[in-house]
Amino acid sequence: MEKYILSVLVENHAGVLSKVAGLFSRRGFNIDSLAVGITQDPTVSRITIEVTGDENTVEQISKQLNKLIDVIKIKTLRNNDAVKRELVLVKVRTTSKNRSEIVQIIDIFRANIIDLSPNTVTAQITGGDSKINAFLEMLESFGIEEISRTGMVALERGTSILKADK
Repeated sequence: MEKYILSVLVENHAGVLSKVAGLFSRRGFNIDSLAVGITQDPTVSRITIEVTGDENTVEQISKQLNKLIDVIKIKTLRNNDAVKRELVLVKVRTTSKNRSEIVQIIDIFRANIIDLSPNTVTAQITGGDSKINAFLEMLESFGIEEISRTGMVALERGTSILKADK
């Protein structure tokens, strides 16, 4: 099984995300990551969906998505063909004894401290899967209190552009 990224341009109005997610649900297909945001055109949103599957399954999902009236364009990206980033906020339990070690880990991973309290440090990190997973593994032993992840966003490498032809 391989990871695929579906970059989907859709009409920017209420209910579109629900229709797209419903399609995956009806077919019993899991979404590993989902991120949605407006594009440079305020009438168009980009949905970035990361899925694990085989080429045939992803092709079938793409065909089904294309049938939805609100879908403008779809591009399937492989991991090597895309620049991917995710934003993660993580709150870690701290003591006066381990705070400097936690801060050092945050610095090594080029993350940022965005909140401090006597008992916790909240850090923000952006990057690809492997960087974020390694960062979270390093912090796990200190006691992660809370995590919030945006879901992965991606653009195709090079000069290719996914654009709505209106």
